Amino acid sequence: MKRYARRAILLATATVLALPALSWAQTPGKLDKITVAGWSKPITEVTPLLVEEDKGFYKANGIELAYVPGAGGGDAIRNIASGQADVAFTDPGSFFSALDKGEKLRAIYDIYPQNVFNVVSLKSANITSPAQLKGKKIGVYSLASGTRQNLLVLLHQAGLSESDVTIVVTGLLNFAPLLQGQVDATAATDTGLLVGKRKGLGDVNVMEVGKYLNVSSDLFVVREEVYQQKKAVLKRFLKAYRDSAAWMIAKPEEAAQLAVKRAIDGTDPAMNLEIIRLRNASSVSPTTRKNGLGAFDLESLQKAADAYRKLGLVQRDIKVSDVVSQDLLPGR
Repeated sequence: MKRYARRAILLATATVLALPALSWAQTPGKLDKITVAGWSKPITEVTPLLVEEDKGFYKANGIELAYVPGAGGGDAIRNIASGQADVAFTDPGSFFSALDKGEKLRAIYDIYPQNVFNVVSLKSANITSPAQLKGKKIGVYSLASGTRQNLLVLLHQAGLSESDVTIVVTGLLNFAPLLQGQVDATAATDTGLLVGKRKGLGDVNVMEVGKYLNVSSDLFVVREEVYQQKKAVLKRFLKAYRDSAAWMIAKPEEAAQLAVKRAIDGTDPAMNLEIIRLRNASSVSPTTRKNGLGAFDLESLQKAADAYRKLGLVQRDIKVSDVVSQDLLPGR
């Protein structure tokens, strides 16, 4: 992943240098509003969506950007289904679940093609394999989050299901219940674990879900109706996001400084930089190195959909090629 990240930095630097200087003269007179429904509050790891006032990537592409916070990918899906937002920043599991329930959705951009989820336990608990989670209490950010979905994927590797454990909602980036013995392990992301360690989490065992199923962590998803009716606007939004993500890859130190004033958890620039570097690494893959940021690995995503079907997380087969479109990606 480090190799891909280095190559991505070179490409992103070239992209940023090629961007025109932003000025009022270049800004279209009328902006089209796009509201993004997030899986989280405005935290450091979504910096590409938070620095519009400073960088103007979206305005330069004729987009007025708005952000609606959420508590998990399921929240993001619900916010686009209800019309409160245009684009959901959500995880594949929540996407598959909504499709299974009959929602007409389409994924249009692969935000993080690497799986960033894990399950963490204290060294003293001696939990080193998925099988040892049986009968344990396990924390998740929320029942609508990717932490729960990926926990179930991990349990499946040991022939276990949700009924074999007790799931406890602990909130975002919250390792206190683990330290206090309220849970035996907790599902988190790489950035969540980073923050926990910086706050004194201590020695832990970490099971990375990506070692079992390295599927994308987050996607941009829209309702089918929005996809059909707003293709031109969505294409400009994706270009703006790609430009912002490329800037963050090329200039992580600047991004970390801006997160101080734009992210609710961004008070520590050094911590911001570590989080941003993790997110930059998860934004690149062999597929994006070949086809550009946002490109999907359809084979990998299909394997994930098939795994969710086997897990019983969805009740019907999902043909990924029918619900993923790459025609709006920059350069297409």
